[in-house]
Amino acid sequence: MKMPVFIQPYFFASCGMNCLVCYVHLKNKKNCLGCLGEDTNKPERCLNCEIKKCVKDKELSHCYECIEFPCIKIKNLDKSYKKRYRISLIENSKMVKEKGIEEFMNIENKKWQCECFGIISLHDRFCSECKKKIE
Repeated sequence: MKMPVFIQPYFFASCGMNCLVCYVHLKNKKNCLGCLGEDTNKPERCLNCEIKKCVKDKELSHCYECIEFPCIKIKNLDKSYKKRYRISLIENSKMVKEKGIEEFMNIENKKWQCECFGIISLHDRFCSECKKKIE
């Protein structure tokens, strides 16, 4: 899968993750449309996500819109993502809140694009096109 010129805003998950660089999205031949896209072709864990349910119950789109942000649920997930994948979902959310989704996705586009123009998975750091491990 090649990196698109423009990453659609629906790929910015409620929790602050860029779903376009998710290994499930990259390996799913049925084309998952991310957290805020249609539920068709989503993995079970995404369909049953507690954070997404919480945001939806509060009639919000993203955690950063909540007065409780960052709550314990997002702090725990953020801690795991920092340790395992070296990214902060809380910092992603703060950037979107401050600079807007378009600016965030422009930064993400450059950050996760391989030299072959494939998409680097944030979970395993492999390129979707050339299969090279990127550190």
